Amino acid sequence: MKLKTMTRISIMAALTAVGAFIIIPLPGSPVPVTLQLLFTFLAGGLLGAKGGFYSQVIYVLLGSAGLPVFAGGTGGIGALFGPTAGYIYGFLIAGYIAGLGKRNIKTKFFYNLAGLGVVYILGAIGLMIYTGLALPKALMSGVVPFIPGDILKVILAAYLTAKIPIEKL
Repeated sequence: MKLKTMTRISIMAALTAVGAFIIIPLPGSPVPVTLQLLFTFLAGGLLGAKGGFYSQVIYVLLGSAGLPVFAGGTGGIGALFGPTAGYIYGFLIAGYIAGLGKRNIKTKFFYNLAGLGVVYILGAIGLMIYTGLALPKALMSGVVPFIPGDILKVILAAYLTAKIPIEKL
């Protein structure tokens, strides 16, 4: 792998971490609104499937090693076994999925939306496992409140991915 590629992957991992610090707590939900997904989609969209995946692997490894890069400045291996664990694992797959297809707005919108679906599925499963919530409650607290904002992230990432030339990064 070229140094330029590794640098871009590392930058996207760092931006995902920065996105974790921009939080809006939601009443009744253990999951806050963050900008992590925006950067996850941008990582895949700009770097391709493998680059998007690797950037999220680095992000997850940094957080699991104890660096405070997860939502709200948390870190440590415990985050991979708690209420937000499913979302964190979902970032890995979403970064890959967002990197599929051509770099145009419609295609990127579709793949970002597919990645979002994976994050929601894994996130809801994680909530059910680690909080004991039934599926309807997991969906109502960990998916439904996030849909409007996440759709905006999907659209913004699709637009930016189509407009930003990777050669300029």
